[in-house]
Amino acid sequence: MKESGFLVGCLFMLMSNGLISCGDEPNGKPKAPFVRLVSDQSMQSAILNREIKYAVLLPEGYDRSTERYPVVYLLHGYGDNQTAWYTSGGLQYYVDLNNTTTVPMIYVMPEGYNTYYIDRYNGNYPYMKMFVDELVPEIDNKFRTKADNTQRAVMGYSMGGYGAFVLPALNPDVFSISIPLSMSFRTDEQYLAETQGSFDLQWAPNFGPGKGAVGEARLTNYFKAHSPFHFFNEQTPNVHNHVKYLIDCGDDEESLIFTNNSLHALLRDKGIDHEYRVRSGGHSFDYWKQSYKEALTFISNAVQGITHPTQPEPAVVGELITSSRLIQVEIEGHSINIMLPSDYSSTSNSYPTLYFINDAEGENENEQRTAVLSMINNAITATRLYKVVVVEIPAGSHITEAFMDEVVLFVDATYRTKALPANRVLMANGVGGQIAVDVVSETENLFSNCFLYNAKFNNNSLPVSHNVFYYLDITDDASNYSQYNNLFSDIRSQHIDCEYRVRQGGESFQDFLNGLYSSFTIMKPILNK
Repeated sequence: MKESGFLVGCLFMLMSNGLISCGDEPNGKPKAPFVRLVSDQSMQSAILNREIKYAVLLPEGYDRSTERYPVVYLLHGYGDNQTAWYTSGGLQYYVDLNNTTTVPMIYVMPEGYNTYYIDRYNGNYPYMKMFVDELVPEIDNKFRTKADNTQRAVMGYSMGGYGAFVLPALNPDVFSISIPLSMSFRTDEQYLAETQGSFDLQWAPNFGPGKGAVGEARLTNYFKAHSPFHFFNEQTPNVHNHVKYLIDCGDDEESLIFTNNSLHALLRDKGIDHEYRVRSGGHSFDYWKQSYKEALTFISNAVQGITHPTQPEPAVVGELITSSRLIQVEIEGHSINIMLPSDYSSTSNSYPTLYFINDAEGENENEQRTAVLSMINNAITATRLYKVVVVEIPAGSHITEAFMDEVVLFVDATYRTKALPANRVLMANGVGGQIAVDVVSETENLFSNCFLYNAKFNNNSLPVSHNVFYYLDITDDASNYSQYNNLFSDIRSQHIDCEYRVRQGGESFQDFLNGLYSSFTIMKPILNK
């Protein structure tokens, strides 16, 4: 009787989920081995009156434990299906790669069709209702989940990025963690400007009012009810601060980087907590795979009730230079500091020049100057940066176009420099940013490259030059997010060469050093022209 009960129990487990077997199969054949990636799951939806396919990646050791696990719902993009995450996305490899910094989790990949993961405006296809009322209970019943909103995350790319944003935003009692990657959506202005073909194919079937709509007719109440640019404006931050958001988008995206930048600015304006990242890249898994590490850590921290760090690991300055490395000169009554390459006196080489408008003052001025120049010197030693003459200029109102002309003329006449705009980089932090933007826009033959770090500007309308490459670096908690957004938008709209970064952090000197260190990979080939 005991053996019979054991077999009945095993059969029940096999029939209930097809994932765990014990003993031999009923026909006497050996049991099938446990497989973590179960790609052939499905659920019959009464709400949609159709079968919903989904795939599941289970934690290592799921078959040998009785533990319950948090759940991450992974949403695919427009035109893809539930297979994208474990094929093109390499999900299992990256989950395992990061298993030492994350807790074990169950990953569910449902087929989303082209619904944008909402209920269609005409009521004919209530996908979000199916997701919340049927799919989530299905997963909780079929697998050993922690069936609580604090243990559920949604992560997606493109169309799935919007789903990953809107599902928790509109259902915070079901999901508490949101990871949109390259979120596909539109501001009102973008929605009105969408081509008719794109609107009719991609947006009208989901948000209404139907094909052929133009102008203000497109901005239906249904669209607004599902637009973060509207529902975040209409509700208090307390309503939305129950969800933990990590938003990530590449700077090479076409329209989506502007959408995501605008969303970041809105969330900052409204005081809604979130993390925002912009790195180099476009609309592909090549970019999104680089997002996995922090995204999975963010989710892991959230389900454990751990506050996600507000600062990254600090960039290390390294060995400090001595005062003997600096040459102090006076130009028009103002002191500047020059650091030559360590091998300058033993070679006949000519070097590119890095001009640094330094926003440092007070009792820490010398200490900060030493730290920045030491980091640059150590980067050169480690070949992260090309050998360069560094000219440090304390920020101030005296730095005009005429003053910079005098400085460059002096440096080129006194030292062996490559005296071409392409071989000069002007970089600035803090209030030096406004000076740098003005100088590069007002001069034709001084600089071809401008690197800005948490720069502060006097206004939202800034001059730009078509002859300059811009590197814009800012942290997501910096106060000048709106001005950076405007500057980047202006540069991109004029098709000027640019790299844009939004990193984790605030406005400290260490935040500047973090940005400087990460920019060396971009700066190095520029200096080596």
